[in-house]
Amino acid sequence: MSSAEPELSYEQARQQLTEVVTKLESGGVPLAESMQLWERGEQLARICQTWLDGAKAKIDAARASESGRSQPSEPFPG
Repeated sequence: MSSAEPELSYEQARQQLTEVVTKLESGGVPLAESMQLWERGEQLARICQTWLDGAKAKIDAARASESGRSQPSEPFPG
């Protein structure tokens, strides 16, 4: 992602990637434009993967924190 480009949310990147794929699959795009679309699609896929990797890392960290937490020796008061 270039520094001039604002950071996209996962949803924005996924939507744009869907649009790129649709254009490429239509088959009516000239070769030069197809190459630009392909490159943009690769960028968008990397953005989406970065978001997904970040979400997985947060989930893994939360799970590790939960499993490392000591269990109470007594049940909750009832």
